[in-house]
Amino acid sequence: MIAIAAVDEKWAIGLKGDLLVRIPADQKYFRETTTGKVVVMGRKTLESFPGSKPLPNRTNIVLTANPSYKPEGVTVVHSIDELEGLLKNYNEDDIYLIGGAKVYQSLIDRCDKALITKIDKVYEADAYFPDLDSKDEWEKSAESEEQTYFDLIYYFCEYVKKK
Repeated sequence: MIAIAAVDEKWAIGLKGDLLVRIPADQKYFRETTTGKVVVMGRKTLESFPGSKPLPNRTNIVLTANPSYKPEGVTVVHSIDELEGLLKNYNEDDIYLIGGAKVYQSLIDRCDKALITKIDKVYEADAYFPDLDSKDEWEKSAESEEQTYFDLIYYFCEYVKKK
């Protein structure tokens, strides 16, 4: 499984159920990377999408403890064990963990790669991705040239779990 997220300098990813910032090149990268793949998310992440609708041209899987949650167009699982059983049907390189914070925290140890857009700014936030720079088992394996969007500077980074 591969985690994908955009984070600020403190690994923040969101505030009040929304992204911290929308960078068109990052959104394009996300779309191109995950189209045709499996995306795993929590309920709040699905509900943050326009119309609370699943992402098009992807297999959308929602992990939620709510047994009565049955949105249209998604597969719902209620435990990590149930999720792992379902994911055995897919190539692990085609499975992307897309948030939110609770799902990242619960499943980051099951990922072997993370595609992180690092934004050189600190935002007000209430949701965070695990800080991979502080985890001994993770290392940055690639980083793009500096990217800019108006006054924002950001980098596309790849982290891999050490073998």
